[in-house]
Order: sequence, then structure tokens, then C-alpha cells
Amino acid sequence: MCTTCGCGSDDVKIDGKAHGHGPEHRHDHDHVHDHDHGHAHGPGCGHDHGHEHGHPLAHEAQPQHAHAAGVAAERAVAVERDILARNDAEANANRRRFTRQGILALNLVSSPGSGKTTLLVETIRRLGGEIPVTVIEGDQQTSNDADRIRATGAKAVQVNTGKGCHLDAHMVGHALEHLAPAEDSVVMIENVGNLVCPAAFDLGEAHKVVVLSVTEGEDKPLKYPDMFTAADLMILNKCDLLPHLDFDVAQCEANARRVNPFIEILHVSATKGGGMEAWLDWIREGAGEARSRRRRSTAETATPPCGTAGGCACAATPRV
Repeated sequence: MCTTCGCGSDDVKIDGKAHGHGPEHRHDHDHVHDHDHGHAHGPGCGHDHGHEHGHPLAHEAQPQHAHAAGVAAERAVAVERDILARNDAEANANRRRFTRQGILALNLVSSPGSGKTTLLVETIRRLGGEIPVTVIEGDQQTSNDADRIRATGAKAVQVNTGKGCHLDAHMVGHALEHLAPAEDSVVMIENVGNLVCPAAFDLGEAHKVVVLSVTEGEDKPLKYPDMFTAADLMILNKCDLLPHLDFDVAQCEANARRVNPFIEILHVSATKGGGMEAWLDWIREGAGEARSRRRRSTAETATPPCGTAGGCACAATPRV
């Protein structure tokens, strides 16, 4: 269940095969129906409510309604916390896998039609095998985007969320089992086109990258602040169209930094190639950091408490 809109995800498919979330993703639907509206005390009800009462029954029922609404709200908050807690646990498992394998994982988010898939195709083509790239594609239906990625020669797994409006960490974990990304590689996660719900779900990625097309409004960061706050990088895409549009780039950037003062911004045209080298350099830097984390993690695991590489008997030596 999505904590924002309540959408279901029971019909998830990975590469066309049905995939249930399992018992640990059981979604409870505890709807409170304590609103008894059976206060029909009309002329024939047999109850004479003279004027001495002075308080209609509708007013007397309000405390019960308020109590039921409060209980429903508390249960909704509890369910949301439970869902996010489970998601975060699985996101941390994904993150440990990425660290162990030296993988840079990026979660690409945007509105529909911003150009995420075109950006991914061009990114893979321009990297040209310099860094292995695999892709997890999230869409409600079809395998169209995954097919476009596979046409570049890169491995891709399609996750169809059905009625779901975002990917979650559980879906990504199972997609990784199918994808089997190599060490020291890049995993690109193209989320479902939606600037609302994906903001709340950690997938274990190193960075959220929000793609905003100049064909959209420059006020998008203000209208969807959670997403732009969660992102580390904003790619302003389709910049080749700026001469033909009434789009204020400076205002858009100011709006983005208003909700996230630390967000990085790149101007890109995925179709014409403008700004692509800066984007590739950003990926190269992140991939290098991921490799360094893997080496540090491996060294820490291999080094015994005494700090002597190669192993020793200190762990078996009793302390006095």
C-alpha cells in the first residue's frame, strides 16, 4: 500500500511474471465504521423529544463521530509507520548489497514524459562499456521502456506495479536477484512517473535524481517539495527546446533551492547531447566513491581486532 494515496501493489510483475509481496507485505485494511447514522427520530418514531431538551440528537452524536475519526487517524498513522519501517528495513538490505558489491545505485524520479528513458538510453550509449550499467524499469504496465534499454545491449528488468504508483524496496530487492549486477557497476532505477509517492520510499539508492523537463512549469519544485527535498541532483532536461518556450530557468532553479538549498542542478538535452558530459562525470565520480566504499568495507571485514592484516589468534586470546 502506498502511504500517500493508498494504492495497492498486489499485481506486481517482474519481467512479466506475477510477483506477490509475501506475508511480510500483508496490507491491513482496518476501516473504522463506527459512524452510526441511524438517528431517524421523525414524527412516527415513538419518541417525544419536547423542547425542554434543547439539544438535538445530531449534536449529542458528535463526540462519538469525533472519537471514531480520531481512532481512524491513529490507525492510519500506525499503518503508515509500519509500511515505511518494513520498506526501510529492505532498503537497508539493498544498500548493504550495493556497498558490498561497489555498486552506485541511482533512483531516477520525475513526472511522466520528462525524458527519463531517453536520458538512460543516451547515458548507456555514451558510457560505451566504460562502466557496466544495468537498469530496473518501473511502470504500471508494458515492457516498452525495458525493451528500449535492452536494445542498447544493457541488461534490464521490468517491474510492472499494476495499480501501484511507485517502486518500493521489496520490488527492487527481487529485481536485483533477476538482474544480478556486477561488482563496481551502476544500477539505474527508473521509478514510475510520479512526483509524489516515490519521495517517501527509500530503495537503498545512493542518490535520488529528479528529472524535470523544461516543458513543465518552473514551479514544480514548489508544488512537489518532498520530491525535490529528497533529491540530491536535479536534471533540467530538454534544454534544447528553451528557445521555443516561455520557461524561466533562473526561477526554476531558485524554486528548487528554496526547498532544497543543497540540490545540485545540471542542464541537459538528452536528444541533442548538451550537458551530457557533465552528467556522465557526475556518474563517474559516484561510481568511484562506490568502489572506494567496497574496498574499505572489504578491508574492515578482513582485518582482525588487533589491526593485523592476514589474520591472527588475537580473537581467541582471553583478555585479563
